[in-house]
Amino acid sequence: MTQIDKPALPRIAMLGTGNMNGAILAGLTRPGSALADPVRVTTRSQSSADALSQRPGVTAAALESNPDANREAVRGAGLVIVGVKPAMVPDLLDDIAADLEPGALVISIAAGLETKTIAAHLPAGIRVVRAMPNTPATLGLGVTAICAGPGADAEAMALAHEVFASVGQVVELPEADIPTMGALTGSGPAHVYLLIERMIEAGQALGLDAETATESVVQTFRGAVEMVVADPDAGPAELRRRVTSPNGTTERSIAVLEDAQLADLFTRSLRANVRRSEELAAGA
Repeated sequence: MTQIDKPALPRIAMLGTGNMNGAILAGLTRPGSALADPVRVTTRSQSSADALSQRPGVTAAALESNPDANREAVRGAGLVIVGVKPAMVPDLLDDIAADLEPGALVISIAAGLETKTIAAHLPAGIRVVRAMPNTPATLGLGVTAICAGPGADAEAMALAHEVFASVGQVVELPEADIPTMGALTGSGPAHVYLLIERMIEAGQALGLDAETATESVVQTFRGAVEMVVADPDAGPAELRRRVTSPNGTTERSIAVLEDAQLADLFTRSLRANVRRSEELAAGA
């Protein structure tokens, strides 16, 4: 696909302001943002809309006080980010379809919904991109997979890249790989949190108090990740080898995990995640 330089972002509408759209909004409106127009945001409650409207570069409307808020938000918007729950997306798209600008770009961050399904609820000529961000985007440390859907040309992909680059790294993939990327990175933070939980619990089971176990494990994860980042040529396998002295304590504990088929366990875990994504795509 032909690459083009950073495009100027058009007027943006964000439908739904959950954790992910909230993180994206924070990235787009950070100090120094070059957005020419305020981001139009819709949310369910008036209290949420009032709070969002206090932020620079944002105008917000609540569906509870204005049922036409989504339709009004997309009028004149060249880029629409759909951030509601997957089950709500088809009805929302049907609602806004007649009010979309010709040639507008619609980006969906809904898990499991394929671009062909999204496009089926939109007028001809609307460009569709599917995105799979993750929650570290809240800190600007996210990774987002994007894929081209119907009508998505080089400009559309460049716009999508620009949006998600505001909250972290962006990877462009074929749509067939999006469920796997969703399992690896979209759901990935939950797997990391689970490992942190279990290590804390193990530390407590062996006699540490909760505060000491928690602080020590969290700092260990943080430090280990920073070492991978600082030495990418080594990679995690080599860094692990450096800690694992022959016939030492680390080797003994790693052996327990390997004997439990940890690699296979993770593969089965991610495969179950992908299967559920496929079920969502099929409407299950």
